[in-house]
Amino acid sequence: MADAHAKHHDYHLVDPSPWPVLGAVGAFVMAIGAVFYMHNRESPYRWVGLLLGLAVVLYVMFMWWRDVRTEASTGYHTRVVQIHHRYGMMLFIASEVMFFVAWFWAYFDVALFPNDAIQFARVEATGGQWPPASIATFDPWHLPLLNTLILLTSGTTVTWAHHAIIEGDRQGAKQALWLTVALGLLFTACQAFEYSHAAFNFSGSIYGATFFMATGFHGFHVIVGTIFLFVCLMRLYKGDFTPQQHFGFEAAAWYWHFVDVVWLFLFAAIYVWGYGGPVAGAAH
Repeated sequence: MADAHAKHHDYHLVDPSPWPVLGAVGAFVMAIGAVFYMHNRESPYRWVGLLLGLAVVLYVMFMWWRDVRTEASTGYHTRVVQIHHRYGMMLFIASEVMFFVAWFWAYFDVALFPNDAIQFARVEATGGQWPPASIATFDPWHLPLLNTLILLTSGTTVTWAHHAIIEGDRQGAKQALWLTVALGLLFTACQAFEYSHAAFNFSGSIYGATFFMATGFHGFHVIVGTIFLFVCLMRLYKGDFTPQQHFGFEAAAWYWHFVDVVWLFLFAAIYVWGYGGPVAGAAH
């Protein structure tokens, strides 16, 4: 009877789990809570549903990923399963690329055609030029350049960590990951400092809206990537990663390199190409 139920394939058929249903419930509560929050600003309890739903979603994320870690450490993630995980991560990163394409599209649409006669409101908002004359843009060769160097350096340290894991150098991998996490935190701190000194706001200008949406979402991805790498660092201390099986770290490294590449495009397009010149940037 036991032979009849024996596993004769390389796939992982997961056990019944409450997390998909609970995650869907949490997401639904969070969405309804967000709507209530936006339409009932006078209510002192408008944030309850939003925070409750968010708490459920975060709990499900933690527990679900805990189960995936357990499955990996108990041998369920065969080579075939790992290949499918790689395909899944590739598709996820591809979806993230298209997410940023939307912000680049919005930026270049108005930057390349600031005086489009059809877009009357645009001409009024930009004054027919890009960047608008009223906007004091950041000098790309100061703090933005520093942030670029920080991210590029973090890309080298995460690659160092990857090679150290492959070679079985756990101490070197720990040192490299600590450096990567520290550089991610430093980038976030520099971006927060930059935002606090911006001479324009999110609302009231097309430039401010496109700038903060593009760079802000990138900053959010840096925070997520930093958390991702820190979790990998803790798993490294627990002995989870081996030279043969370390896809959890590989996924984090892919994500981090994706964040690096997006920043290079943001730096070139928004900071350098969209620089208003020494007069507009003199305040920074």
